[in-house]
Amino acid sequence: MQPATRRTAGACLVAACVAAACAAPRAPSFPTAGGTPFADFAPAYRQATASCAAVSTFTASMALSGKAADTKLRGRIDAGFAAPSRARLEGVAPFGRPVFVLTADDTHGTLVLQRDERVLADAPPDQIVGALAGVPLGPDALRRAVSGCGLSPGEPAGGRQFAGDLVAIALADGTAFLHGGDGAWQMTGATRGPLTVAYADYANGRPSTIRLRAESGGRVSADLTLRLSQVEINTPLDAKVFQAEIPPRAVPLTLEELRRAGPLGSKP
Repeated sequence: MQPATRRTAGACLVAACVAAACAAPRAPSFPTAGGTPFADFAPAYRQATASCAAVSTFTASMALSGKAADTKLRGRIDAGFAAPSRARLEGVAPFGRPVFVLTADDTHGTLVLQRDERVLADAPPDQIVGALAGVPLGPDALRRAVSGCGLSPGEPAGGRQFAGDLVAIALADGTAFLHGGDGAWQMTGATRGPLTVAYADYANGRPSTIRLRAESGGRVSADLTLRLSQVEINTPLDAKVFQAEIPPRAVPLTLEELRRAGPLGSKP
């Protein structure tokens, strides 16, 4: 791998970008057992997800901070999502071209490292995001997570109630956690396999602070905080937004090269 590519791929979320300086929210911790049966799980879940379930497009500027493995990540990402399964993520620098641009359509993702003119083409989007930041999430999962809908689609299958008005809602491949203060149910977080998302700082019915964590081998492998601003919901997005613009002299980059250069990869 070219030295410049190793530096860029490993630091594409931190290079000359600025994140919010306020402290990260408390690490998410949700119960995994116990509680009492909660009969009203279906209407509570529908109420908590009513606004985010109606999201077809979502754009935001996201200030990112945190760690993946031993690498500190800090930067700003301009993000756009559209159902079904389309996304665009730009790592923003204060001046000049974006540090990186990731476009994704369904299972096909293209990452352009613009300053190095290197391109990873037609790779699974969740694996690209995992190599960059340690959280393997594809376009739909990312859209759900940042819009406040948790990590898992599908209908609720059951519920358990815990102290402090906390309710766990069972889904096909994960669990959503709701808080029922004042009778208004709100998503407070979710788990799916090794991934956890927690929400804070609700405004206009949507969270503006999102904490994503991933575990590997029983240890936290990534812990990221996203602070959202300039959010727009259901604004029409041109299909060209999700099409990659590849530099004419671009040199191919493999997914394995990106993994080795990223925060979870081996370092020289």
